[in-house]
Amino acid sequence: MPDGSMAGPIARIENLRVEFQTKSGTVVGVEDVSFDIGPGETVCVVGESGSGKSVSSLSLMRLVEYGGGDIAGGRLLFDRRDGGEIDLAQTDQTTMRAIRGDEIGMIFQEPMTALNPVFTVGRQLTEGLRVHRGMSRTQAEERALELLREVRIPEPERRLKQYPHELSGGMRQRVVIAMAMACRPRLLIADEPTTALDVTIQAEILALMDRLKRETGTAVMFITHDMAVVAQMADRVVVMFRGNKVEEGPVAQIFEAPQHPYTKALLAAVPKLGEMTGTDLPSPMKLLGRENQNLDPIPGSDEVLLRVENLTTRFAVKGGFFRRTVANVHAVEDISFTLNKGQTLSLVGESGCGKSTAGRSILRLVEPLSGKIDVDGVDVMALSPGQLRNERREMQMIFQDPFASLNPQLQLADQVAEPIHNYGTATGSAVHDIVANLFDRVELPRSFMRRFPHELSGGQRQRIAIARALALNPKLIVSDEAVSALDVSVQAQVLNLMMELQADLGLSYLFISHDMAVVERVSHKVGVMYLGRIVEIGPRRAVFEDPQHPYTRALMKAVPIADPRKRKSEKDLNFKPIPSPIHPIGYEAAPSEYDEVSPGHFVLTTDSGY
Repeated sequence: MPDGSMAGPIARIENLRVEFQTKSGTVVGVEDVSFDIGPGETVCVVGESGSGKSVSSLSLMRLVEYGGGDIAGGRLLFDRRDGGEIDLAQTDQTTMRAIRGDEIGMIFQEPMTALNPVFTVGRQLTEGLRVHRGMSRTQAEERALELLREVRIPEPERRLKQYPHELSGGMRQRVVIAMAMACRPRLLIADEPTTALDVTIQAEILALMDRLKRETGTAVMFITHDMAVVAQMADRVVVMFRGNKVEEGPVAQIFEAPQHPYTKALLAAVPKLGEMTGTDLPSPMKLLGRENQNLDPIPGSDEVLLRVENLTTRFAVKGGFFRRTVANVHAVEDISFTLNKGQTLSLVGESGCGKSTAGRSILRLVEPLSGKIDVDGVDVMALSPGQLRNERREMQMIFQDPFASLNPQLQLADQVAEPIHNYGTATGSAVHDIVANLFDRVELPRSFMRRFPHELSGGQRQRIAIARALALNPKLIVSDEAVSALDVSVQAQVLNLMMELQADLGLSYLFISHDMAVVERVSHKVGVMYLGRIVEIGPRRAVFEDPQHPYTRALMKAVPIADPRKRKSEKDLNFKPIPSPIHPIGYEAAPSEYDEVSPGHFVLTTDSGY
């Protein structure tokens, strides 16, 4: 931390209260919150959805008014660059426009909505420099290039001429960081800047922000619900719960000796990489405040339910005047595995590695090019549309975004009952009984049956999606990033629920995820995917405790650990850019060949491009 601690704090929030007017009266977003941020210091504000952490940051930027909020009390003191402290709560919007982007920078959660789709990256990067710094176009472009190099974007000259949709998620987020840092702000507010990113890109972006902070002495307010990120980044931690600050302290103290019951519960719900070392079977997490929990390991059976052989799925790339196929995306390339009854096989990897396509191909929601899929003795690839519809009773899917997969106009009971009506597995009052039992199973009150999706939180919606997937008593459930968007404690509850259901009903899960700590907790077997191929597969313990493929090792190294004493530095990370999975027509990929390094643990010997 640069020695600016003798100077006063850069920002001080004192007794902030923010209210929102709704049809049903006044809702308090933040009740009474005070904390300060010093030069060169990172203060992490943590808490779950609805705790008021984003509202606090939007108040500092005075953007909360644009979202219907009203700063009803308190002071927001900010130490300006030219000396002199002002209260942002009382400042007029003209002065605020001069401060925003120049003295306070903000990195938003979703980079695609923070960038303007109709302007090039160069135009958006230079705009702030020309407005706040009065630079000429040439000067601004030179500075923009320098910024892109600072955030380690490859081929920066080319990127300046590109539009946001032409960049990957990780690159867009780097552009947003470059924009926020363009005028060297005194205070940088980062609102969940890595939530939607892969482990590897997240690790690079956190290291990058840490380095920029050290070099510039900027004060950072970092908002997140990921405790592993807090352990990696924070100097001090502010824990928020229902609009109030419940605890504040240095990062080591919060992790090692939390005082408030909410902080303790939050830390207990975080799956930590390495927790399952020395065990062979998955088991539910011990949650605080839950009595007589069943924490027994889940053995599953030795009987194979799903057998996949040489599965290949490609997507055509159209081009030219006649929209002919000019190339193919090799999304899934020659993968094979088996999944036993009552067990979980996890597919892990970064965005674009083909794991979701593999899951959809197995259910034939995406038509594979070739390969064999056998579910409990049924050859899924040979089924006609009518037969496939019947077989779907045995195979269900839980999607990443429960809101998008639920019908906003139907009551929840009808949504859960829909598969039962579709397949005629029960009629009359029996349907109501089945649905009521499913609500009990996913631990939702029966009074929720008459509610609509918008009346539920994210975690509750995901429970409805699970209840609907269970309605037909399937043997196989494909869970595609089903818990990645949930808060820590809700995620722990949903994972435990899925494991309890597996133990009771003998369900098999194909669990698709990029969260290595979650995968370690729930899996019997793990397959690591890279560029459409499985590069390593085996029992979870073998893959996690003795990774053999260089990509698996790099992936494990990038995972942030919820322990401030085990921080990663930028030199620990040595990722290669992922090559393109698009190949011209006629390109023949080499078949996947494996070495068995220990019983059931296979490593790809074909060149995977890593």
